[in-house]
Amino acid sequence: MSFNTFLTPIMSDPMILPAQAADAGGPPLLAVLRRSGEVRVTHRHRHARGQLLGAAQGLLSVDADNSRWVVPATHAVWIPPGVQHGLRSHGPFSGWSVYVAASACAELPGDACVLAVSGLLREAVTRAASWTGDALNAPQVRLSGVILDEIRSSPRVALGLPMPRDARLLRIARALSDRPDEGRRLEEWAEWAGIAPRTLTRRFIAETGFTFTEWRQRVRLLEALELLAAGRPVKAAALDLGYDNVSAFIALFRRVFGVTPGRYEASMR
Repeated sequence: MSFNTFLTPIMSDPMILPAQAADAGGPPLLAVLRRSGEVRVTHRHRHARGQLLGAAQGLLSVDADNSRWVVPATHAVWIPPGVQHGLRSHGPFSGWSVYVAASACAELPGDACVLAVSGLLREAVTRAASWTGDALNAPQVRLSGVILDEIRSSPRVALGLPMPRDARLLRIARALSDRPDEGRRLEEWAEWAGIAPRTLTRRFIAETGFTFTEWRQRVRLLEALELLAAGRPVKAAALDLGYDNVSAFIALFRRVFGVTPGRYEASMR
């Protein structure tokens, strides 16, 4: 594996016009879908509208306020109005965003958080992204209400993986998020990033709450959620993620998520 920071070109253009994001009024929500062959990097910014953002496939790193997460396509991040945030995709970007007028955010979460995404919410957002014009007709207003109700009722989950802040650790975490199957040992990662192995071990726990090994296992499991949701067989998903022992993968998945990969895959169907 080449450890260049990015293996594809970088895309950073806004999902919607800055004037639309800054407008606290206007339609209750704006939805947009975007797919690109490029990595997407959005530097920290804020706007007057709340934003729900997620990936259609792949993993996203999102930092909002004082939190950083790696989030799979089965979930999304809610960002209230005025909260600073940024984003980076791991691989070519395929994602979506819903921008909610500040006046419609009163009953939505008051802090940035990770939410589970229902099939209904995903389909409603896809429909809303096809709308044109500034004014909503009656059916569109009703569907906007459905989207807001789904955001309001979507369960918060402690699923997003915290990202370290130390630049050396962050470099490692991004590389692992790009390639969860990468099997280098801790000492090799430490040498690559220019940090002592003991320092890496100590700071990873301090900054993420996980040991390096646990963090790497978690990012693989987040990728597994997407693979299983896409219909990838359990054994194939385990091998894709670098597990030689499928039984070990199943046991870890069950310990973290409370169900076996097979049951999770069946529930997604």
